[in-house]
This record gives sequence, structure tokens and C-alpha cells, in this order.
Amino acid sequence: MGNIELIATSTFGLESVVKRELMDLGYRDLTVENGKVTFKAEEKDIPVVNLWLRSADRVLLKMGEFKATSFEELFEKTKALPWDEWITEDGEFTVEGKSVNSKLYSISDSQAIVKKAVVEKLKTKYHTEWFKETGAKFTIEVSLLKDIATLTIDTSGPGLHKRGYRIKSVEAPLKETLAAALVQLSYWNRNRLLIDPFCGSGTIPIEAAMIGKNIAPGLNRSFASEEWPRVKKEYWHDARRKAWDAMLKDVRLKIIGCDIDKKAIEIARENAYSIELENDIRFINKDFRDIDYRNDYGVIICNPPYGERIGERKEVEALYRDMGKIFGNLDTYSIYVLTSNEHFETLYGRKADKKRKLYNGRIKVDYYQYFGPRPNDI
Repeated sequence: MGNIELIATSTFGLESVVKRELMDLGYRDLTVENGKVTFKAEEKDIPVVNLWLRSADRVLLKMGEFKATSFEELFEKTKALPWDEWITEDGEFTVEGKSVNSKLYSISDSQAIVKKAVVEKLKTKYHTEWFKETGAKFTIEVSLLKDIATLTIDTSGPGLHKRGYRIKSVEAPLKETLAAALVQLSYWNRNRLLIDPFCGSGTIPIEAAMIGKNIAPGLNRSFASEEWPRVKKEYWHDARRKAWDAMLKDVRLKIIGCDIDKKAIEIARENAYSIELENDIRFINKDFRDIDYRNDYGVIICNPPYGERIGERKEVEALYRDMGKIFGNLDTYSIYVLTSNEHFETLYGRKADKKRKLYNGRIKVDYYQYFGPRPNDI
């Protein structure tokens, strides 16, 4: 399978989640590296993976990979790649770059060389000295790692976390892709109660509801490659139609989002309403200490305050102690907490069953996982 290679990029620590998502979509020829999963595919797969990947940052079309220790080598090997098979005569293309531990450490020079090489390649196809660049957009990236150059074109456009439902957000919102990963790393499924006691603008409950109802996360947005002639319109129409048909419209979920901030709850309700999930998520303006946790075999997934600012530390430490006292009594619950606080387990009063290192933006965090018993009916 596959006459092209695609790369699903991810935040460090989420590569295995993205790999599992790709395998669930039917892809088997996968290579996992730091921050990315490379896989064999066909043109018709570009819409599918853009629509369905929940935890990946974006999907890149891999044009080539080679060793480059000089600008001449970079130019010639870039020019040899089949840019003319993808970029149209009127295509608007930009070049982005990054370099780590490579002899070609000047990113701006590398970008300029790649741009020149691509132009020279296109000249041979279109027999012109000047390109209008008024058509579809193509973002090329040259990534240099230990003298190995990887050349890609971004098929996604804006990052895949841009689902289209977030009308408003609170300060420092959790990225949608990370929220989806937190749910997928948990024991939650659509038959169980889910509570987020610190829901903010509702990202975790909304992402969980989309998973529970099998809603493709990219269904309400557009992608850069929709304008590429090589990726046929019928591929997009077919992928979207199948995504609509796959939705579990009649499923009703038990998801509760709580926050002490009234404004955050109002924003969360608006965001859920924008994607027609208002009947599946109940948002409550309440302190987590006052929530009714009676439902057996529930799941708590949360991203509480971290106390990054000095003035907040004591307040957050008290919060974590209270979380331990309240959640510690929920014997049938599975509990998942994301925080950057390195003393969380001590404050909470219990060592996690499992701890996973992740990144929330640029903040290094840990995902503390406390596993409850398996429900009898699952």
C-alpha cells in the first residue's frame, strides 16, 4: 500500500498515541521517531488522516530525505525531488526550516537554497522564468537533524488542534490535541461517567464527547491540501461523507465539566453548543470540593492549576492536598491528573500507578494515572 510517505507530527510523549490512532485507521507500515510517525499511504489518505487524527499536530507529505553537509549538496538533492508533481504553476509556496546538530546550521540560508532549488525544478516543468504564485498554498519545510535533511510539504495548513469549535477560551487553555490524548490514555469509554473538575473552557469534556460519539475532529475545518489538484476533490468528499456516516448520533454520554470560574463555564457551554454537544456534556459552576461523586466506576481527567507563579504555590499545594483527600475516597474511580508540579504525589498523598512525561506547550508536565477497578459490565 502506498505510493507516498506521510509524517504525522506530534508533541514529544504522544508518538505512541498517534501510532495507535493510525493503526486504528488501518495503517500498518509505521516508523516511530521522536515527535513523528512516518507511514506509507496514497493520495486519497491525505483527507482521511487530516480529518481523523486527534492527537497529531499536523500531517506532512514527505518529499525526500538525504545527507547534506554543504549548500551545494542541499541544492542539488532538493532540485532532484519531484516538486513539479505537486506544486502547480501558479502555486504559492514558502519555505520554513529548522536545524539541529548539523553543519548547515544557518536556517535562513538553508531556506533560501531550498526555495531556489524548487524554483529551478519548476522552471523545467512549466518553462517559465516567473511564477505568479496566486494559486494553492504550499508550505515546504527543510528539517536538518545531524546532517540529514528531510523535505516535506504541509498538507494540514493550520495545526490539527484547530478544530473549529473553540469560539472563546480562558487564559492558558489546554491544546485540543493534548486533551484528546489524555482521554485516549485513560480507561474512559462512552459507557462511563467522566468528570473534569477543572474544565476551564471545556476542552477535555468536548474532546471526550467527540471520541465517544466518533466525531472526526477535523470535520468542521478546511485544510491546505484541499486546494491541491493532486489530491482530488472526490477524495475529500468521500472522506467527509464517510466521517459523517460514522458519527454515533444517537449515543448519549455522561460527561460533566465543572469549574469554580463562572465565566469559564459560560465559555465552555458556548464551545460545546458550537459543535452540537450541549446535550452530551453538563457544565456546572462549582468548586471541585462540592461536586457529587456518587456514580460508581467514574473517571476523572483533569488539568488543575500548576502554581507556576510564586504567589499561587501555597494555594495550589492546598488544592492538591484537598484533591487527595476527596479523590482518595473514590475507590471505584480511575483518576488522571496533568500537572507540572514535581511534588504532586507527595501533596496528593499517594504515588501514581503510572506516570507519563508530556509537554503542555513548552511546559514539561507529568500525567499521573491512578487506576480504579474494572467495571463488571465492561
